[in-house]
Amino acid sequence: MILYKKAPSLRIVRAGVPEPPFWAATTIAPYSPRRGAPIAIDYLALTASATKRMEVDVCDDMERHWQPQRVFAPTLIDASESADIVYRRGDEALRRCDGAMFLTSTRGALPTSDNVTVIIAAWPLDFTRLKRLFDDARKRDLKWGVAVPVLYPVTTAAEALQTLAEAAEGALFFAALPIDPEATARKLLADDDPETYELLFHGDVDALHVTAERRIAGLAAEIGADDFIVPPRWEQHSNWNGAALLTLAATRMLAMKHDVETASRIARSARTVAQLDKSLQRIAAAAHLSIVESLDEISVDALTEWLETGKSTFVDHINKQWRL
Repeated sequence: MILYKKAPSLRIVRAGVPEPPFWAATTIAPYSPRRGAPIAIDYLALTASATKRMEVDVCDDMERHWQPQRVFAPTLIDASESADIVYRRGDEALRRCDGAMFLTSTRGALPTSDNVTVIIAAWPLDFTRLKRLFDDARKRDLKWGVAVPVLYPVTTAAEALQTLAEAAEGALFFAALPIDPEATARKLLADDDPETYELLFHGDVDALHVTAERRIAGLAAEIGADDFIVPPRWEQHSNWNGAALLTLAATRMLAMKHDVETASRIARSARTVAQLDKSLQRIAAAAHLSIVESLDEISVDALTEWLETGKSTFVDHINKQWRL
């Protein structure tokens, strides 16, 4: 059972550095986090839980609680699940944003505006509903992509992922969302199967999830989509995008346990880039990025090439290894 109630709650959260999987500088949530059944995914905390009864807070007055001074692009609006079909608070937030991503899900609705990057979270894995959303997004010529919450055993199965990828033909991205299921969700996912229960509670589920994330990246390449959520204005050479580029490589290196020390240095460099007072382009034009002492050599080379060509051979190599 899900109960909805009006409440003076509008979460606006600023991020100091870009973090996967959404890379948002500001996150706006007009609803309380857990609002799906039987398994509710908190897309901002990247966790899943299950309960027989929940109460969902709905922002009672968007105008009154809006804080424009705290909103910086790229912005993520969490409007997932069926609450937004009724209350449309996601659309209200979207009208106040520039450079926004709109997160919906299988039971949710697409935004009414076309000037937005739409992220369709494929949970629950209902192919009929998802195909309807995909078809509508294609018909409206939206910038859209699919985010797959990785939860064993539902969205780790190779056949299910293949079917989902084929349905998502034409998407801008086909990306994984790593989800950490709480005990209540694990019990429900086990579905009274002793082997699945044992693996979920006592096995190495993380390894299965990483394997599924890499499989999803490989499927993205097959359908011609990016394998990560592409934020708005990704083509711009901003400090935020440069930091996201480095963080993407570092995160994948750490997940693959590949040269962990180097990955840690790159992650630290990413934080430095996000917090620089001057733009990377100005620094590179006036001198060289190596004058920023806290940047490691690999990050300097990757960012310099990215500024000049829009790509990084190093990051492309890491992404290729991730898809194998």
